Amino acid sequence: MSEDSRLPYHPVGHEPKPGERVHAGNIAFLFPGQGSQKVGMGKELSELYPVAMETFQEADSALGYKLSQLCWEGPEDKLKLTEITQPAILTMSVAVFRVLRELGIVPRYAAGHSLGEYSAHVAAGTLQFADAVRTVRNRGQYMQKAVPVGEGAMAAILGMPLEQVAQVCAEAARGQICQPANINSPDQVVISGSTPAVERAAELAKGRGAKKAIMLPVSAPFHCALMKPAQEHLAADLNKLTFSRPEVPVACNVDAALVETGDKSCDALVRQVTGAVRWEESMRLLIAHGVEMFLEAGPGKVLCGLMRQIDRAKTCLNVEDDASLQKVVNHFSQVKSGAF
Repeated sequence: MSEDSRLPYHPVGHEPKPGERVHAGNIAFLFPGQGSQKVGMGKELSELYPVAMETFQEADSALGYKLSQLCWEGPEDKLKLTEITQPAILTMSVAVFRVLRELGIVPRYAAGHSLGEYSAHVAAGTLQFADAVRTVRNRGQYMQKAVPVGEGAMAAILGMPLEQVAQVCAEAARGQICQPANINSPDQVVISGSTPAVERAAELAKGRGAKKAIMLPVSAPFHCALMKPAQEHLAADLNKLTFSRPEVPVACNVDAALVETGDKSCDALVRQVTGAVRWEESMRLLIAHGVEMFLEAGPGKVLCGLMRQIDRAKTCLNVEDDASLQKVVNHFSQVKSGAF
């Protein structure tokens, strides 16, 4: 593909002015969380767009090792390590965001699923990228160390209302930890806690009409009270950073509310370690603020899939490589020309 065909809006030398938009209506950028990583992510964009390459190089420098090589070449088992996965997904997401920004496609709102909330704050200007990439590396280490391997678990409960899932968790706990962790959509709630309690809850859910109850292959029980040690360590790190006022409102996971100050952004990132990801509520909040289009920036299409379960009437596109980028650029070209 020629450079001219890759950049239908702004050929080299005709970049958009700061703040220039090529889209119509409200758009929210969504940033994926852990689990969306895959070997090869970001390689094509980095070869085609200098700003993406610079993003990966900045991450390499901040971390002191070649994160870029792990993202582009693997091995997969190393990329899956939590302390590597988290900065890898953040870096990929920020690279995509920066490419979109250079093309004049910018958000009016931002949100990220768990880890993705850090990407959202980098996009919003709340956090410096180098600070964020080092922080999420530590976040991954703290989460992994908080609970010995095998003592914590997570399970996806499909086709059961949140209220019933919460009741199942309460009954299954028996003095242990078991609670809703990711409230992703009307059809999907992920629970987290002590392994025996989560296993009991999964069996109870199956017996009470859940479509499926699937134990997840995760390395730790994220977003539950067992993560308290990780939260305390992370709070110390976050309180040393400078949080600026977000340039666009960010929908935070833990409150399903918009944060518009640096202090509130920091507090929300601390509390999300043990708090549930209230994703469905966050998306409905953005819809209530007039968002008509969602753009998932980063590896995979998980968040677009969840949006179809939340509100099928809303457009959700993803960008993770040049082909998906061109689809988004063409979409906005048609919107601008009045074809839609």
